[in-house]
Amino acid sequence: MTAMPDGTPVGATRVEHDLLGDRDVPANVYYGVHTLRAVENFPITGTPIAIYPDLVVALASIKQAAALANHELGLLDTPRCEAIANACEEIRNGRLHDQFVVDVIQGGAGTSTNMNANEVIANRALELMGHAKGDYRQLHPNEHVNIGQSTNDVYPTALRIATYRGIMSLIDAMAVLRDAFAAKAEEFAGILKMGRTQLQDAVPMTLGQEFSTYAVMLTEDMDRLGEASRLICEINMGATAIGTGITAHPDYAPLVLKHLVALTGIDLVTAPNLIEATQDCGSFVQLSGVLKRVAVKLSKICNDLRLLSSGPRAGLNEINLPAMQAGSSIMPGKVNPVIPEVVNQIAFEVIGNDLTVSFAAEAGQLQLNAFEPIIAHSLFKSVTHLRNGCLTLAERCIRGITANSGRLHEMVENSIGIVTALNPYIGYANATAVAQEAHATGGSVAAIVLARGLLTKAQLDEILRPDVLTMPRPLTLGP
Repeated sequence: MTAMPDGTPVGATRVEHDLLGDRDVPANVYYGVHTLRAVENFPITGTPIAIYPDLVVALASIKQAAALANHELGLLDTPRCEAIANACEEIRNGRLHDQFVVDVIQGGAGTSTNMNANEVIANRALELMGHAKGDYRQLHPNEHVNIGQSTNDVYPTALRIATYRGIMSLIDAMAVLRDAFAAKAEEFAGILKMGRTQLQDAVPMTLGQEFSTYAVMLTEDMDRLGEASRLICEINMGATAIGTGITAHPDYAPLVLKHLVALTGIDLVTAPNLIEATQDCGSFVQLSGVLKRVAVKLSKICNDLRLLSSGPRAGLNEINLPAMQAGSSIMPGKVNPVIPEVVNQIAFEVIGNDLTVSFAAEAGQLQLNAFEPIIAHSLFKSVTHLRNGCLTLAERCIRGITANSGRLHEMVENSIGIVTALNPYIGYANATAVAQEAHATGGSVAAIVLARGLLTKAQLDEILRPDVLTMPRPLTLGP
């Protein structure tokens, strides 16, 4: 008979028992009967929870912290504690993630995810102790790995830890994008252009000012994410089923918190009211709202980039985005703004995910919210895709943008919008008349002002200097 890499014969099984009876489980896998049933029950997305390594690592961290706390309390002997802790350490270092096979969308408030973790850890711990997988008389997924715990405190705590790590990674990616915009703002600081409101000519600004705005927008949202991350550091470990702490030792909650903080490096705190913390998903709603805010701003920025680079002959054509690929199967030479477009689509997804999180949080009933798996899936997608989008936008678009200085100068010279700068000197009525004539004749504002004798050439040159057109200044022409 052909053998698996671990020596197990192909097709070999072991028998495991649960509430519903006996089942044959493949002998070589580390998960057990509860996970097997969950895989059968939830063929929803085809995507296992292993797609989110931060979640798997968070689960292992919780189980390791729980084992250490229970050992300290005298509830778990040293051999079992060490085996569980070592198995968890392996998972935290990236091993056995392929054994976390439950679908990301599942019924049961995350019970299948918790049992998947319990079984994988138990079976690896059994191996480390020299026993066979499934020999639960020696070490049991529920009685030892899950001691003092419930899905209802393990799953939301894992979600919070994993989401926190994701937020930190997203903030780092946003900083990369922010810095890319800031560098362009400095590069373009001296390039004058026309600003626009409602897609109509407004008043002059610099291209550097336009790009610096995007850097500021991102910085603001990084701050908001930091605030939201502090909210999700409040955990409910020790709550067990509904927050009363039934089956947990009275000293378990502070001990498991101590070990979990040491393992994760995150400043977690225990919620002051575990019953409230077990049923309330408000912090997830808050975070999702901030992610939506980030998405909306990123999409707006990408809309601007697509408008500013439109053309090259029949559009604004103020900037050039780096050409990344051929744009058409029928139009030779066409290049599309594919990087901003993909970020736009990420934003649309995140906005939809926020609605999902809102509905799921609202749908909780009494002492538990059963819909945290879809909250987790939605948040993880939003965080991961926004992070990837920020890095992609920075590396494959923003850093390669160039300015069409000649085109920008031409539009400022021909714009009627610069007449606004003349208002304090020639009056609103005269400025309006100049604008009307320029619009009707196609003439330049400066030439019409001179022809009407409203200002001298020296006065015009002073008023229309680029360095004073784009910032507040005293209303004086000088000597």
